[in-house]
Amino acid sequence: MRVVRAPQELDVADRAVALGTFDGVHLGHRRVIEAAITAGLRGMVVTFDPHPRSALGNRVELLATLERRLELLAGLGVEETLVLPFTPDLALHTPEEFARTVLEPIGARVVVAGDNFRFGRGRAGDLDLLRELGFDSRPVTLVEGVSSSRIRRLLRAGDVLGAAELLGRPPEVEGTVVAGDARGGTLGYPTANLSAPADLLVPAHGIYAGEALGHRVAMSIGVNPHYGGDERRIEPFLLDYEGDLYGQRLVVEIWQRLRDERAFSSEAELVGQIGRDVEAAREAVKPL
Repeated sequence: MRVVRAPQELDVADRAVALGTFDGVHLGHRRVIEAAITAGLRGMVVTFDPHPRSALGNRVELLATLERRLELLAGLGVEETLVLPFTPDLALHTPEEFARTVLEPIGARVVVAGDNFRFGRGRAGDLDLLRELGFDSRPVTLVEGVSSSRIRRLLRAGDVLGAAELLGRPPEVEGTVVAGDARGGTLGYPTANLSAPADLLVPAHGIYAGEALGHRVAMSIGVNPHYGGDERRIEPFLLDYEGDLYGQRLVVEIWQRLRDERAFSSEAELVGQIGRDVEAAREAVKPL
């Protein structure tokens, strides 16, 4: 998939544009994107980074990093994506200015978005306005019950199966593997220590099963209460994996929440529970 940062980087062509932030690329987003891809023109996505609400000073816990969002878009068959830097200047564009400076230069003929989509200064623009400006604007009916905000609530509660139903795929946690306490290795279960971006949503504390790099994963998210920790750690153990992960980007699919984190009466009891968690991770089934 070709990714550009300005309309001028694209060649001249008639395009069908899926317009939106698409955080998480959930089932509702997929419906919008597929409508653009199948519109009969060159289908593409126009999206924003950072998240518009974040750029305007609001805290937003993202469901996916930009890098992961682009990978998911490519997996849907999107051939071109324009990532617009959401700057204070762009936020001040009227809907008419946005159409003139972004949509017209990329050859947008069809514009597809969710039927509640708003854009431009003060969120004054909608698909009806684009139609008045001469675009073939096509609203896509929202998927009932599916929204990024609802997925966030489910993940904050640790309901990864509920989140997977709305995403159409397992939820994920992503980050860079950094040095940790190396305590897992002394217990016989060497874990990676994952440093996630500060604006990425991480599910509720607990023990999870999933997959990364083609290996089953048993993962702890929390503060290691057995050792009196107070700093959140994300520690995936990749079953049957041999190799050095330090410095690598790692995306972990989360398939199942196994249990709460807790302290144990002894280290032997802790090791026994970790062994049971690992076996549960071997037996876990990928949602959907």
